[in-house]
Amino acid sequence: MNAGWRIPFLNLSLVDRRSCLDVIDQMRISIPDEIKQAKRVIQDRERIIAQAQAEAEKIVTAAQEQAAFLLQEKELTKAAENKAQEIIEEARAKCAQMQSEADRYAVEVLVRLEEELNRQLVTARKGIEALKADHPSPH
Repeated sequence: MNAGWRIPFLNLSLVDRRSCLDVIDQMRISIPDEIKQAKRVIQDRERIIAQAQAEAEKIVTAAQEQAAFLLQEKELTKAAENKAQEIIEEARAKCAQMQSEADRYAVEVLVRLEEELNRQLVTARKGIEALKADHPSPH
């Protein structure tokens, strides 16, 4: 194009038609390559974005699963703690009941023992009195 002829007093140039058509053909040939390269760049970009989104989804899913696991583990721990507390309370109540029953039983046994001892004491006193009456002491 630079090899054309200038027209004096005008800002125009005459160019060889054949040479101009050759340049246009070269442009037509090179443009599809550039378009193909641009398409490849766009496809690569879309692929990278899709991979990044897939990776982000995996990370979010893993985080959600971990959170659900921790929540479930926390709930299981809380349930176990509640059950343990319930068992402790039941054991304390049972212990208090058994202690109360043992105390009641001990009182009953001691009352019977006291009654028996009182009977034995009465019997012993009667025996002593009978012996004294049968054998008066010499004074």
